Amino acid sequence: MIDHVSLGVSDLEISGAFYDAVLDSLGMTRLVTRATSIGYGKRYPEVWLNLRRGMPRVGEATGVHLCLRARSEHAVRAFHAAALAHGGTDDGAPGPRVASMSAYFGAFVRDPDGNKLEAATFPAG
Repeated sequence: MIDHVSLGVSDLEISGAFYDAVLDSLGMTRLVTRATSIGYGKRYPEVWLNLRRGMPRVGEATGVHLCLRARSEHAVRAFHAAALAHGGTDDGAPGPRVASMSAYFGAFVRDPDGNKLEAATFPAG
């Protein structure tokens, strides 16, 4: 079981504003603010931002991305819109997807440092 994930960011203020909006769309809030890190979650920090001054932009070819569960297709759309409105870039518009084990509705974005994020909701059944 995964307890939490950490993402490196080059500017904590810019990334904090981005993640405040994006994670709010998925029901997560800022729970911890420190000089070099911010923690987000529902009851405890599940996603951490860690300041890495001078960090170069994350390359698109790393193959790494963080997928977060959304409650609905509406939440996936809100996640995508919030990301674009707060300095993120589109990496896959909201829509139906086919995964190895099921179909789902998802969207992909890149944060201001190039970290790849996905929001996904799966049909009941």
